[in-house]
Amino acid sequence: MSTLANHRFAKMNGIGNEIVVVDLRDSAVAVTPDDALAIASPQGVPYDQLMVLQPPRTPGTAAFVRIYNNDGSEAAACGNGMRCVARQVFQDEAFQGAGEAALTFETRAGLLNCWRGPSPGLFTVDMGAPKFGWRDIPLAEEFRDTRYIELQVGPIDAPVLHSPSVVSMGNPHAIFWVDDIDAYDLARFGPLLENHPIFPDRANITLAHVVDREHIVMRTWERGAGLTRACGSAACATAVAAARLKRTGRKVHMTLPGGELTIAWREGDDHVLMTGPAAFEFEGRFDPALFAGVS
Repeated sequence: MSTLANHRFAKMNGIGNEIVVVDLRDSAVAVTPDDALAIASPQGVPYDQLMVLQPPRTPGTAAFVRIYNNDGSEAAACGNGMRCVARQVFQDEAFQGAGEAALTFETRAGLLNCWRGPSPGLFTVDMGAPKFGWRDIPLAEEFRDTRYIELQVGPIDAPVLHSPSVVSMGNPHAIFWVDDIDAYDLARFGPLLENHPIFPDRANITLAHVVDREHIVMRTWERGAGLTRACGSAACATAVAAARLKRTGRKVHMTLPGGELTIAWREGDDHVLMTGPAAFEFEGRFDPALFAGVS
């Protein structure tokens, strides 16, 4: 049986992105893909992402964070999940009254800095610098200009969707620019595009509409999780892609089905800063029966 039986967890959400946080910083317990699948089951604590805090690997960091999608696959980045992680760690007694305003975490995508504020209930995550090279995203073939690539859904002479921008925010993203984000059956197109051969590591698929130079509305089919009310890394990728196309400035207000985020693509180091809320829902312990079939 899994060693997660009876272990504590926190159920949270980042603007509708359902997050489960498990703190194993003081434990030798390991989480497996089968554990992640069991937790995501209807009998468990269904989530979009499972954020597992492990002991730090790098001096000066608060934890190494492993991120699981609800299909048991691992992700390198999850902006909404990192805000939830930051909220939980800031609540630790060690930080209460200590005046700590920033924390650094390590993920497969690298080091991520998180801050409180700029107002109560909001947290900012430095998602790092985006990557635009076709090998970095990655793509299966060369595209010298990834502001648009040749990819479409539907007939050649009348495609339903076409010419997405592609970006890596530690995970691959494809953004299709549309006039109405609700005019497309993303639940149908999403899995086809996520698994398209052009994306060897699969991809997050976003429909985005630029309202004006400071506002974008979007919906995302999240790699490994499906339709989601919010995907923080997709919001970052979309904001950066819009700025590259000169459709917006480098700071934009993002409207997602689950809520609002502010994305700033910082000049100088090109890091992307994502600011938004992280809400605590409840705490509990995993039912041992969840893991009865997990070796």
